[in-house]
Amino acid sequence: MEEKNTFIPYQGESFEEKEMISRSERYFEFMNKRRSIRDYSDKDVPKEVVDNIIRTASSAPSGAHKQPWVFCVIRNSELKHRIRELAEEEERKNYSGRMSERWIEDLEQFGTNEVKEFIDIAPWIIVVMKKSYDIDEAGNKSNNYYVNESVGIACGFLISAIHNAGLVTLTHTPSPMNFISKALNRPENEKPYLLLPIGYAATGCTVPDIDRKALKEIAIYYS
Repeated sequence: MEEKNTFIPYQGESFEEKEMISRSERYFEFMNKRRSIRDYSDKDVPKEVVDNIIRTASSAPSGAHKQPWVFCVIRNSELKHRIRELAEEEERKNYSGRMSERWIEDLEQFGTNEVKEFIDIAPWIIVVMKKSYDIDEAGNKSNNYYVNESVGIACGFLISAIHNAGLVTLTHTPSPMNFISKALNRPENEKPYLLLPIGYAATGCTVPDIDRKALKEIAIYYS
C-alpha cells in the first residue's frame, strides 16, 4: 500500500494588526510600481538570481501538489534569435488578420507591434511550460489537475519575484505557440504557456501613463 505523506508543523509568520496593515500597504506600494517593459538593457543578470526567481515560482500552490510546470531558461543568443524569428512570424499573422480591429485599437496605447526585439536583447528568456500530464521513466502517464490555474498562479509568483529582484519583465504570448515546443525540443506532454524576458530596463525606458482600477471597482465585500 502506498504510504501517505506525513504532516509537519506549519512554520509561517504572523504579525500584530498594526504591523500587518503596514506590511500589506508597503507590499502593495512596491508591487504597484511593477510595469510591463518592452525596452531592455543587455546588462547581464547572475544565474543565481534567476535560479532563486524560479524557486520562488515553484513554491506556488498546484492541484494535488502535482506542480505541472517546467521553466525553460534560455541564455543562448542563437536560440533566442531563432525564437524571436518564429514569434515575429506568428505575430505578423496576428496583426495582419487574426486579431480583430478592436483588439489592435486597444493595443495602440501601449505601442506594441509584431517586432519582438526584447527576445534578443534581454539576457535571459524564461518559457513557462504547462504539463497536462506526467510521464515516468517507464512511459506511464499520470494525470495532472487544474493545470492552467496552477501554472497561472506560478507565473504570478514568478513575476512578483522578478520585480522583487529589481528586474523587469513582460508577459508575451505569441499565439499559437507550438513553434516554441519544437524549437526547444520539449516532450509531447509539455505545452508553452508564457514567454518572459528577464533583465534590466534600458536607459531612458518609458512606459504608458496608465492607471489601475480603483479598489471599489474590483472588490465586492459581503459583510
